Amino acid sequence: MSTWKRLGQCFVLIKLQLLVSYSQTEDMLCSRIGDPEVPQLSRDGDIMLAGFFYFHKLVFNYNCLLFSEQSLNFREFQFAQAMLFAIEEINNSTELLPGVSLGYHVYDTCGSVTRSIKIALALINGNENTSSLSDESCIRPVQMQAIVGESSSSPSTAVATVIGPLHIPLISHFATCACLSDKSKFPSFLRVIPSDYYQSRALAHLVKHFGWTWVGAIRTNDDYGNNGMATFTEAAQQLGICLEYYVAFFRTDPKEKLQKIIDTIKASTSTVIVAFLSPRDMEVLIYELSLQSITGIQWVGSEAWIFDSEIAALNTNHVLDGAIGLSIPKAHINNFREFMLDVKTLNSSNNNLFTEFWEALFSCKFKQSQSEIIQEECTGQEDVTGVENKEVYFNENGDPPAKYEIINWQPRENGSVDFVTVGVYDASLPADNQLKFPIKSLVWTHNSTQVVSKFCSETCRPGTQKVLQKGKPVCCYDCISCAEGEISNITDSVTCMKCPLEFWSNERRDACVVKEAEYLKFEEIMGALLTAVSLFGTFLTAAVAFIFFRYRNTPLVRANNSELSFLLLFSLTLCFLCSLTFIGRPSEWSCMLRHTAFGITFVLCISCVLGKTMVVLMAFKATLPGKNIMKWFGPTQQRLSVLGLTFIQVIICILWLTISPPFPSNNFKEFKDKIILECSLGSAVGFWSVLGYIGFLAVLCFIFAFLARKLPDNFNEAKFITFSMLIFCAVWITFIPAYVSSPGKFSVAVEIFAILASSFGLLICIFIPKCYIMLVNPEKNTKKNVMGK
Repeated sequence: MSTWKRLGQCFVLIKLQLLVSYSQTEDMLCSRIGDPEVPQLSRDGDIMLAGFFYFHKLVFNYNCLLFSEQSLNFREFQFAQAMLFAIEEINNSTELLPGVSLGYHVYDTCGSVTRSIKIALALINGNENTSSLSDESCIRPVQMQAIVGESSSSPSTAVATVIGPLHIPLISHFATCACLSDKSKFPSFLRVIPSDYYQSRALAHLVKHFGWTWVGAIRTNDDYGNNGMATFTEAAQQLGICLEYYVAFFRTDPKEKLQKIIDTIKASTSTVIVAFLSPRDMEVLIYELSLQSITGIQWVGSEAWIFDSEIAALNTNHVLDGAIGLSIPKAHINNFREFMLDVKTLNSSNNNLFTEFWEALFSCKFKQSQSEIIQEECTGQEDVTGVENKEVYFNENGDPPAKYEIINWQPRENGSVDFVTVGVYDASLPADNQLKFPIKSLVWTHNSTQVVSKFCSETCRPGTQKVLQKGKPVCCYDCISCAEGEISNITDSVTCMKCPLEFWSNERRDACVVKEAEYLKFEEIMGALLTAVSLFGTFLTAAVAFIFFRYRNTPLVRANNSELSFLLLFSLTLCFLCSLTFIGRPSEWSCMLRHTAFGITFVLCISCVLGKTMVVLMAFKATLPGKNIMKWFGPTQQRLSVLGLTFIQVIICILWLTISPPFPSNNFKEFKDKIILECSLGSAVGFWSVLGYIGFLAVLCFIFAFLARKLPDNFNEAKFITFSMLIFCAVWITFIPAYVSSPGKFSVAVEIFAILASSFGLLICIFIPKCYIMLVNPEKNTKKNVMGK
């Protein structure tokens, strides 16, 4: 049967009892239900204080709540002794409360919230051992002026809620829940122990200090555990610590729930567990872990259990060996040791609590019945001394300063445990100096020298970024390689950085490298091939010029306007050479030179061809009767026409260079990982004006040559000019779309190809047939053969 069901039955019984009592005593103004609460320790005084401690564990029974006076809690007994010592010191002082004595009633709450509330209400309403009370007794002042306790947060919260409206102080020595600092809810609560607000953060820093970023967490399902673990979780997330699991239980939970937690621990990959548990809940957990021999876990504990000798006594299977956690610093109080040691039964007013303490401490009995197992008899003279079990201020919430000792469980050879102080955490110091470890000899689980915490995911190397796995903690992630052009140069990077525009990521994506500069180089295959073709064209043009010069007096050369022929050969040479300006790294001068040289030399070339075509056409017209046209196409006119047509292109180029000249630029758009070094056109109008003028002259030349293609001579030059112009126009018409669509250096190669192809077209179509006659068939190089019909 669950705890809640048992409590429900209890409350039903209480309700029934209330109804019966009310019906029997309806004529009385006030009546007591049940027995009065009897203190474990008491002393009269002018001002009475109540002490709430749980000397014994609470046991549940199907009928109702019963309390078993077994397994005396030595730490709680020491707490009570400290209270009595403080009262004795005050009563013996002539300065603190002169003429006023303090008395006390110390009660055993057995760790039960219900019992704590019941005792508190009894102290408020009156605790006389009578069946009926007078009217005056119901409105009289409370018996206790203050309550010292509880040792846990949940009972303290409950009691503080009950007595808060009456402004009765509740002073706790061990309730650490940060919720109790809220003065709007708990106006009369005070404590002499730091709030868990600081402890939770201290635990998070402790875990982070050892590099444990993948941990499990277990808490007590009460105010202490829930509030403390919530603060720890928040601080842990800020420090980059991830919780693989986050479970809670209470000591009265069904065994099945506790087994689920055990199974979670078994199935987990983390080797570190942060336990924000009360001592009694830790006892339940450690008992189950010992039964199932679950070891090898590094425990990180809160102050509630890390310094508890009773829990250490349960560590028989070394489950908690190497545990580390926080403890309230020990302080030296004058005469307190002597007071603690003076607990002999004969000097304690024959109080049953001291008798029980003595018997539990020395495993003996003062009085033994025949039915009991015979034990060693207590003499009362046993030696207690041989038994081993800050400026002070308060903040605005009534909390003392937060300072903790760091305790490490170091097992002895005989199986017991030493609580060794290995460090300190002081929240009043600067953030980077709060955690100190003066002692380096720490012991971890399995007596290892270090604890290697496992991870949900491996560290992401540089060049990758962390991508969180859906539905899992932030420490569970996938390592995804950075995209092209992005890098991460640190481990566990959450984002990838984009490289600057001039840089690109390397293959490992962990560094930005300068992008490769791409342009048409002389040393690469395509550049070398185009250079060779250009030089070959130049050499071939020079050879043709040499042949024409050698045979300059022959009829074939003289009949074809030798002056324009040599000028055309010269311009073709320049055309072949200007293609070289397109190869190599673009510079300010090369960008201006390549386009203007190309435009002017080609216009010079086309002007010469156009002059030759006009001469052929006009020569035929001049043979007609009454025609004297050749006087307008003499050598002078030919020179002027070529010069004039070329000068127009020069003017266009000058305007282009003056207004918006070509310039070297970096193209980042064509390729992501390369920089295209190219010549920007500057003024696109200037560029297309140059090309347009060349095209206009080429079309005009083609028309005139076409008209003169059937003139009656054996070596009609107009035929060859027509072919050359067809090639020229075809090349440049094809050039435009190819130039626009080609990326990077390929657009430059297309332009060079167009220059070379059109130049070779003119050279081959106009001059090679003549060279063939002059070199191979010299018998045809006569006036008769040249004139034909």
